[in-house]
Amino acid sequence: MAGLGATRCLQGGWPRVVSLFSRWSRLSGAAWGRRGLCQGSEADENKSSITKPAFMDERVQSLLCKMTGLNLQKVFKPIKQELEPPKYKLMTELQLEEATRKAVEKARERLEMPPVLSEREPINDVLSEDKVLDGAEPYKYVFTDLTYDTPHRERFIVVRETNGVLRKATWEERDRMIQIFFPRESREIAPPPLFKDENLTTVFRQDRHEELLNLCLTQFEPDSSDYIRVHHRTYEDIDKHAKYDLLRSTRHFGGMVWYLINRKRTDGLLMDMIQRDLLDDAASLVTLFHMLHPECQSAREAQEHNLKELDLIKAFVKTEVQRAGYIELALQAYHENLPQSEAS
Repeated sequence: MAGLGATRCLQGGWPRVVSLFSRWSRLSGAAWGRRGLCQGSEADENKSSITKPAFMDERVQSLLCKMTGLNLQKVFKPIKQELEPPKYKLMTELQLEEATRKAVEKARERLEMPPVLSEREPINDVLSEDKVLDGAEPYKYVFTDLTYDTPHRERFIVVRETNGVLRKATWEERDRMIQIFFPRESREIAPPPLFKDENLTTVFRQDRHEELLNLCLTQFEPDSSDYIRVHHRTYEDIDKHAKYDLLRSTRHFGGMVWYLINRKRTDGLLMDMIQRDLLDDAASLVTLFHMLHPECQSAREAQEHNLKELDLIKAFVKTEVQRAGYIELALQAYHENLPQSEAS
């Protein structure tokens, strides 16, 4: 059965339904064109002649998961909900081990990282200009293909302007129409004011970075400009105030690490890992840095001398960081306290 097109009239920026349906079977995909999901991550980072790993590559994901950590108390922290009487269970050692194993598996599912995508290219395609329709209607009309099994990215959505121009809908118009006809739970038709730049500062002062990113995942598509803007603003604030632990053991930590490494701004995160005695995570951070920037001096030294762990970090600090003195002092303090911790 051919897809049905719904006609909508926009008045004051909000849609008003008009009872008019028509068949789109005569419109071919070649005539209207289709836009698919933007693939790859940080396209501007991949212009080098050297093939660099992508965010979803297996080794990259392994390093990011290792740095994210697995704090069960944080993953399963209480959330605001209706209070119920607690439940207690008597378990044997084997039952407790099995329950713990299931909890770890569930926690890893919750820590699955959202994709990091390039921003989708704007849609500016004009299909026709019908001067005879200029001024015929005071409102814009949006035509939406309502075929149920059509992927949203391939759904035909066009707009008839008041001046007679027929064009493809912008991404914002597409998102709004799709949410109206195919509503997604917890997503609003118009983005809440929370995501405006002037309101983000208040959220950051309350240390609600994780909550903000969770809401952003629900409201926006991962390649939309708003999604990318909110994530980048959040990462910038965390890096500025060294609040990295707010995202540790959450599904957003890997995206933050990827963002900072691509911009060669790992000083604060490296210092935080050393001060928290997370040397394995620090070594993973340096390893991932070398994978994304294989041309740097420390990457060549690490490859030539097969550097590992502490030596790898020291070589990185000498050549790649801006606050080398502070990080070297942190490494020295860690080295001095190492025998005590081993003895304890």
